[in-house]
Amino acid sequence: MLTDAIMTALEAATGRPHQLMAQLNIGGGCINTTMKLDTNVGSYFLKLNRAELLDMFEAEAAGLQELALAGAVRVPRPIDCGVTEGQAWLVMEYIDVGGTGDMALFGQQLAAMHHCTSDRFGWQRDNTIGTTLQSNTWCNNWPEFWREQRLVFQLELARDNGAGARLFEPGMQLAQRGAEFFSDYTPAASVLHGDLWAGNYAIAKSGEAVIYDPAVYFGDREADLAMTELFGGFPPRFYDAYNEAWPLDAGYRVRKVFYNLYHILNHYNLFGGGYADQAESMIRQLLSELR
Repeated sequence: MLTDAIMTALEAATGRPHQLMAQLNIGGGCINTTMKLDTNVGSYFLKLNRAELLDMFEAEAAGLQELALAGAVRVPRPIDCGVTEGQAWLVMEYIDVGGTGDMALFGQQLAAMHHCTSDRFGWQRDNTIGTTLQSNTWCNNWPEFWREQRLVFQLELARDNGAGARLFEPGMQLAQRGAEFFSDYTPAASVLHGDLWAGNYAIAKSGEAVIYDPAVYFGDREADLAMTELFGGFPPRFYDAYNEAWPLDAGYRVRKVFYNLYHILNHYNLFGGGYADQAESMIRQLLSELR
């Protein structure tokens, strides 16, 4: 059975026998089924999906480990993943959330995480943004990386998913001119969460911020900050503290739209609907900045 396989994995990871005491379905996700597992040793967080999505869970576990190496923002510790009875699963540390925390401290911690850098852009493996493939082939040139592995990829996928020329053609024009946004700005290759919106962080009962569901790669830290402003945003004290720890370049005002276009295109490719109109509006705005 599935839970037997997971208990066996927990025993191998901890060296202690595990017995399942209770399991509770947890809502909130639109991609995976999630559960809390209570055992004689402690509680764990479980994600389930189709067997063919095991690679997505393996990449998520590797991403959490990458973020933990920075030693700055807390992430749940991945324990094991596998396929049992036609279901892919990922089990990780359960962190009790719902506390009241210091968002200014979170801003400082994220800046510290971004100070963990690579000499190239990309990552050791591809992963997913939602369920969409996210290519992370190493590249020495950031504008080239963003053009080919982020915007062009999503634009071509949008075209294949039915987006018309009104989105695709100006979008490709923008992608080809995107390097102009970096004429006087050279970003470091910071370790990024990659999908850092308000739904992918919480405050633990202990008071510390926790980030999860990553789409990790090394890139411009502005891409992470831009995503925090999408779909609701974080409180002002978070941004004030981040800027005090590591001030943002003045060009961020425009580049954040450039970065968030990637996520809006991805939402169109995942969910359709009005995201195409939003992407078209962002493309027009960005092209007007280049005239």
